[in-house]
Amino acid sequence: MNAPATPQRPLDGITVVSLEHAIAAPFCTRQLADMGARVIKVERPGVGDFARGYDERVHGLSSHFVWTNRSKESLTLDVKNGEAQDILNSLLAQADVLVQNLAPGAAARLGLSFEALHADFPRLIVCDISGYGEDGPYHTKKAYDLLIQSEGGFLSTTGTPGPEGMAKAGCSIADISAGMYAYSNILSALLLRGRTGTGSHIDVSMLESLVEWMGYPMYYTFEGAEPPPRAGASHSTIYPYGPFPTGDGQTVMLGLQNEREWQVFCEKVLQQPELAGDERFSANARRSTHRDELRALIVQAFADMTADDVLARLDEAQIANAHVNDMHGVWAHPQLKARQLWASVGSPSGEIPALLPPGRNNAFAPQMQPVPALGEHSEQILAELGYDRQAIHQLKENNVI
Repeated sequence: MNAPATPQRPLDGITVVSLEHAIAAPFCTRQLADMGARVIKVERPGVGDFARGYDERVHGLSSHFVWTNRSKESLTLDVKNGEAQDILNSLLAQADVLVQNLAPGAAARLGLSFEALHADFPRLIVCDISGYGEDGPYHTKKAYDLLIQSEGGFLSTTGTPGPEGMAKAGCSIADISAGMYAYSNILSALLLRGRTGTGSHIDVSMLESLVEWMGYPMYYTFEGAEPPPRAGASHSTIYPYGPFPTGDGQTVMLGLQNEREWQVFCEKVLQQPELAGDERFSANARRSTHRDELRALIVQAFADMTADDVLARLDEAQIANAHVNDMHGVWAHPQLKARQLWASVGSPSGEIPALLPPGRNNAFAPQMQPVPALGEHSEQILAELGYDRQAIHQLKENNVI
């Protein structure tokens, strides 16, 4: 069951101001919003976060934007306009956290670095998200998700063997990793401020975030050892562990972790117990070395079976397995439905389904508010800051908002 609706969320009363675009920072701040924070998203007048224009797949809205921007308020503000500085200062005076992933150096040029802000706003936590961090020889380089997947070695581990076989992740894994570390670092900084009373500076790098996730292949190549081979959807060093076709034209995913499971797999799934003693397959390293021969035997055994038949045998043998779902299969996944993980949120194009954030807490329900239209909350936010109708009209006339 979902937690009962309650206003008592972990980040209730926390205000976040974000100068953000694309995925890394918006994904971070959306998670803060999920936990109850008020997130004020500062966007360029007339254009906004450029992720709004990536596609039109969700009732005319961008799939990326819908995913990462629910429960936020949109304030349009030309931050390069001199009149915008007073508005930003007024916002930051009431804010707990500033998040930005502008181009390298842009925030500092706008006077939004931690060093520039700390004296006036000593409790403010400033989180900068960039491709390579604030210093070092790469700190001024532009960084997009695919470029960081390449720079961080991720592409060397994905795809199939050969120089043309590399493949990127199907989602923005470098952006997502940076957003996750920004989120967790902000939570840590809020805890620290609760003890010290002082805000701190967080410097999150997409490269460092993704390289942290590459720990296994990095240590596998320790002191110049041969890197793990690219193995498509199969595991590069454990076998059998990957996709196998079945007789009805479908594919099943299975994975063995130890010799006991190999014995059971041969007896109950392949129904060829003699294979367990075959010298070619008598240990994982040998199975991996002879994976082409073993794969042919497994495919032959599955050729007269449907995917459901294979999965049933695997379940009976307690061998780990999975369906190979496309995204339509994920939308309809029975486990997500059974755990009541789908909610509905508003948007400029009406109600849309949204997956509840991972991690169920019995003490509160996450905040699931609408995806904002560009500038939808500008007048409301300015009124809260003390601007009257005439002043707001003048700001519009001067193209500040």
